[in-house]
Amino acid sequence: MDLSLQNARALQIAAQGLDRRPERPVDKAAVLATIRRMGALQIDTINVVARSPYLVLWSRLGSYEPRWLDELLAEGALFEYWSHAACLLPIEDYPLYRARMATYATEWGWSGARAWVAEHRDDMQRMLALIRERGPMRSADFATPEGHVGGWWGWKPDKRALEMLHSTGELMIRRRHNFQRIYDLRERILPSWDDADLPDRLTVRRLLALKVVRALGVTRARWVADYFRTGRRGDEELLATLADEGELLQVKVEGWPDPGYVHSDHALLLANPPRPILTSPLSPFDPLVWHRERARAMFNFDYTIECYTPAARRRYGYFTLPILRRDKLIGRLDAKAHRLERRFVVRALYLERGVAPCEELVSDLAGSLRECAKWHRTPEVVIDRSDPPGLAAAVQRAAEFC
Repeated sequence: MDLSLQNARALQIAAQGLDRRPERPVDKAAVLATIRRMGALQIDTINVVARSPYLVLWSRLGSYEPRWLDELLAEGALFEYWSHAACLLPIEDYPLYRARMATYATEWGWSGARAWVAEHRDDMQRMLALIRERGPMRSADFATPEGHVGGWWGWKPDKRALEMLHSTGELMIRRRHNFQRIYDLRERILPSWDDADLPDRLTVRRLLALKVVRALGVTRARWVADYFRTGRRGDEELLATLADEGELLQVKVEGWPDPGYVHSDHALLLANPPRPILTSPLSPFDPLVWHRERARAMFNFDYTIECYTPAARRRYGYFTLPILRRDKLIGRLDAKAHRLERRFVVRALYLERGVAPCEELVSDLAGSLRECAKWHRTPEVVIDRSDPPGLAAAVQRAAEFC
């Protein structure tokens, strides 16, 4: 089947739940369903606007209660582990990640972590014994040693031990308080788990590949590994096999040199691609844009988050948010929520080259910014500047009447 690039974009946007907002008010169950749909919700602590996991959900659901995400973790519907990066994951996917935990200290973890674990097993056992005796604990419950010099993000030794025990699966995150992790023993959080239930590696690889293709709507084989960081070797053969078995559908997408793949669950969407209507800022860690090569190929959108770039070299700003409008990424904005002053400030608003600031686009942007600001409880929208120059004033005026 042939698929235009426009229809491929629409299919990917719809699969990600970004084509339109729910018609009815959402509840906690909708938050969990959205995470299951994406397969992973990346965690990041930057709080210039809402922290990334909350913003990713808002882009799809509109107004909702952020506490629902925290409650889902505390209730055991979600767990935290390494996937695309540090992520919140559906608890039913725990078996797919347990193999990573079991081999973290010898195979899967990065070399520095493996070396640290090998040298500090006594420290890790001491930490396990302490949590077994005292119950769930935070890193803040441990004092920073006098004269401690940072490494590994400035972690103190006890924090390193907690993180390595989490990475190796001995500890899990019971809940978060003020976004701080609270660690507890795995057997207290998942008392029924038995490593004898661990699926074999081929089964894990197949199931994760199917989850990626379902989450992306349509994808090339070369993009699959990035989603859950599974490694690319053999993906082309695996997806071709899954297509032969009827689990996936193979398509030819305009401009792609190799086959595209669609999950069989999306057969109806493939036959009748939706027409996205949503306009929304996205988190830099949104699955739609977190893979730079895929964002370029799908949307002709070259995006780099610049919070890790020295200030003098930033082009767009510290924490710029891509702007999705219907089936295109049309620009980006540098925003900050001033919560005490109840102001949502767009320090800069940029349109991509070739995007014309028509009246309808201005209205869509203004409405989305007003909605985003209201959810942040910063109802006053202020737009400082834009490229093109007249756009800021036009969107500002329109936002005042939304």
